[in-house]
Amino acid sequence: MERKYCLLTQILNGDLTTCLGYRNPDELEKTIGTVLDKVIKDIPLEENEAILHHSEGVDLVPSNIDLEAIEVGLVNNMSREYMLKGYIDEVKNKYDYVIIDCRPSLSMITLNALACSDSVIIPVQAHYLSAKGMTQLIQTINKVRKRINPNLKIDGVLITLADMQTKVGKTTFQTLQNSYGSKIKIYDTIIPQGVKAVEGTMAGKSLFAYDKNSKPAIAYDNFCKEVLKIEKQRTRNEVAYTR
Repeated sequence: MERKYCLLTQILNGDLTTCLGYRNPDELEKTIGTVLDKVIKDIPLEENEAILHHSEGVDLVPSNIDLEAIEVGLVNNMSREYMLKGYIDEVKNKYDYVIIDCRPSLSMITLNALACSDSVIIPVQAHYLSAKGMTQLIQTINKVRKRINPNLKIDGVLITLADMQTKVGKTTFQTLQNSYGSKIKIYDTIIPQGVKAVEGTMAGKSLFAYDKNSKPAIAYDNFCKEVLKIEKQRTRNEVAYTR
């Protein structure tokens, strides 16, 4: 059986691309921007176009500053919210998971990401303003569910960059629990602050490649296990329901 990988699709400003070792994303010839440009112009895509095979066992569709110009072109296009979906539908059967990294704002690019997604995981820094911005983001997701993608769901909220020894960290966590815990899952895993995460970014390596024994790496590993456990349980429930 052919091995499948995770496909990381970046609808952002190139940070993920840089963090995975591609130091000059603006020099890349093919990115998610060039792919969307072809889709908009109805130009056939090459097989695996713009997909980079990373040594750590994931594939990446990179992003750079060109995506900003593509967003302008989307505004006046028919079915503009579904341009990314057309591309993802072509490649997703090659992968176990497709993860799209995007901004929380209601931009045309973000709408494209939400239109082709099954679910959303919301990372929230353990800061007051980040927690406060949750309301607007959830409203955005609800609008997309109502008008564009009725199957879209929120899987949960992941607290990141947290120092649970401080009052700020504890207060943010409690605020999220009180405000959203009854409606949205707050993941048990909390990602702590850690200098190794910053050093790995500077080195152009993932946290697991840079220091898999650091506290943030262990936390992210636990988070992946938590997500997979929930997904397996959901699948079992769906199978039992169909019977």
